[in-house]
Amino acid sequence: MHYQPLTPRRPLQVREIYTVHYFEYTSACSFPGESHDFWELLYVDRGELQVTAGERTCRLGRGRLIFHAPGEFHALSAVGVAPDLVVVSFRCDSPEMAFFQGLTAEAGEEERALLARIVAESGAAFSTPLGDPYAAVLARREEAPFGGEQLLCAALEELLIRMIRRGTAQAPAARPREDAGALEQVMDYLSARLDRQLTLEEICQDNLVGRSQLQKLFHTRTGGGVMEYFIGLKMQAARRMIREGRLNFTQIAARLGFQSLHYFSRRFRQATGMSPSEYERSVKMLLELDGVYPDDRANNG
Repeated sequence: MHYQPLTPRRPLQVREIYTVHYFEYTSACSFPGESHDFWELLYVDRGELQVTAGERTCRLGRGRLIFHAPGEFHALSAVGVAPDLVVVSFRCDSPEMAFFQGLTAEAGEEERALLARIVAESGAAFSTPLGDPYAAVLARREEAPFGGEQLLCAALEELLIRMIRRGTAQAPAARPREDAGALEQVMDYLSARLDRQLTLEEICQDNLVGRSQLQKLFHTRTGGGVMEYFIGLKMQAARRMIREGRLNFTQIAARLGFQSLHYFSRRFRQATGMSPSEYERSVKMLLELDGVYPDDRANNG
């Protein structure tokens, strides 16, 4: 029998480890921020943080984690209780890492176990104190356990793979249905929050979906982006409220999460080609002509 070897596919490989930390901070801790050319994973093991990532700011409670992409400025400060944090910085050049761009998520039981293994293997493999915030170089222990660094990287790679599986459901036969389900979930989520000023990061976080995956799903279905779709829902609701005639423009703007009437009017004009006043006049004109609202006319053929 002639055997043919198979080279295993390894879509994610951690090429380098820069730092592994387990910090036990005080309630007054604050890190002014930095950026670097490698990935960083931050996990909140205890307490709560306010985290700056690029131009966005979010709060992370116990059990949540966030990824900072290469080049992204990030900073943090404690909120109330003194936090305990796991921080791992590493290089992985796989294109699959785009999934983690801007991602915050709840760590499941498997992810938490892998994070604990990463910390344990690091403590055994390196003499660099895990709690030293100024450590920029990992020093190997002279009598480190055999294969510790490989097990560390294996645990990190498994963590990344499991999170991508959980977020994107990679089984080819199931993918279309699961993608459709994820898309419908986000659409329903947006429809229920027209009164809020959501960010793309919040949408991804609350629905446990990666930024790149979500944008791809919306472009495929709608031809536009997530935020464009959300604004479209707001404008659709605004037109309905104007037709109903029970609220003035200021009240409609507030109901739809706009901080000012001016900004609401500008977005309305961009969406419809008319100001809210012009749209209201056109509705009244059509109503006077035949008693049918514009959208009702379309629905009735």
